Amino acid sequence: MDQINSLTYYAVTKKYDLQFAELTEDLDVDVVIVGGGFSGINTALELAEQGITNIAILEANYLGYGGTGRNGGQVMAGIGHDLEKIKKHVGKEGLDAIFKISNLGAGIIRDRIKKYAIDADFCPGYAYLGSNRRQEKTLLSWFKEFKEISPEDEIEFYTGNDIKKIVGSDAYTCGIKHMGGGHVHSLNLMLGEAKAAVSYGVKIYEKSPVVSVEYGQRITVRTNKAKVVANKMLWACNGFLAGLEPYIYKKTINTYAFQLATEPLSDELIEQISPIRGAYSDIRPIIDYYRVTKENRLLFGSATRWLEYIPKDLKAWNREIMLEIFPYLSDVKIDLAWGGPLCCSANLFPQIGTLPDNPNVFYVQGYSGFGVTPSHIVCKVLAEGMNEGSESYDLMSSIQHVNIIGKDALRPLITSAAKIWHQTSGYWKGRR
Repeated sequence: MDQINSLTYYAVTKKYDLQFAELTEDLDVDVVIVGGGFSGINTALELAEQGITNIAILEANYLGYGGTGRNGGQVMAGIGHDLEKIKKHVGKEGLDAIFKISNLGAGIIRDRIKKYAIDADFCPGYAYLGSNRRQEKTLLSWFKEFKEISPEDEIEFYTGNDIKKIVGSDAYTCGIKHMGGGHVHSLNLMLGEAKAAVSYGVKIYEKSPVVSVEYGQRITVRTNKAKVVANKMLWACNGFLAGLEPYIYKKTINTYAFQLATEPLSDELIEQISPIRGAYSDIRPIIDYYRVTKENRLLFGSATRWLEYIPKDLKAWNREIMLEIFPYLSDVKIDLAWGGPLCCSANLFPQIGTLPDNPNVFYVQGYSGFGVTPSHIVCKVLAEGMNEGSESYDLMSSIQHVNIIGKDALRPLITSAAKIWHQTSGYWKGRR
């Protein structure tokens, strides 16, 4: 099941009425991109800003159909779950280099919004939360790293009753307030970026699913009604690749996350929930994440903890978790609930690179649940690689991507086993 309860908060509050025609005429372009989410749009815009504008984007459904229109809208630090997992591929110096660029995402988003006057409800303020001494020790180490890499940002560490200065919940005993992060209406952000890309001459086509691809010095991408011939290609389908390119399809697996949106709440209740009007997540291996919106709603998201399954009643399932954090919201009405797939890599780090024997065919995928901010970093690096190349691209594309055997037939078993391992190991890593 690709999507669950397709009506989302983002869909009902989008501010850009962008609609693009189906591809019906053959095209000859420099770059063809398959996928109209953050990855496809961000890469096209980065390339356009570098002067490469003869680009066609093919989206099988509509822009933001996938994770871009179904996420938490969290603008947070970092690029992957655990950078130590990639150290064996890039070494200490490479890991240090990736760590330095991993904090660029929030700045890219803020600059993008300002440059193109995008109406995306960006709000500063993020909190990373813990509930025991192990997590407090982990958060303290994060605090020191955040202060070192972002000395210009307001970053504070809280314990005990002081935690109420950032979040109105008894569930936590420690936390970091990071005003360099925040939250955003992710669909409006992406649609604003798409509008900016079109202003450079980028061509976007919706309802244009790819049916076949022929690789070579020039690439031919066919839809049901037309074809695109290009010098370079980017696969940017993430969890919706559906086997179109077997080489990269084998390297990720989908799990599911679910969210709700409450009815609009009073100013007093919002102030109690979120004194900083910010976005939040705990640091457990499988996180709860939430934020307040411009309309005073609480958006709350999570995923199943140990076993992979899709709850029958998303409103009731997510509401129960929300009340563990905010029991005083027991009388609050839930207006919307939805879910969808997260495309995960084995090391939970985004994947970029080119296909073997086809250096003009690029790919990006596997954000593993953290897509809003990292996609802006990763696609900046990817665009550099697709254009003239860069050390950052060489570094990130050198990370090995392993195949996930049996991902279709055994998906629930594989993802359940991964969750059990992820949760258990999190105890020893100070995350549980």
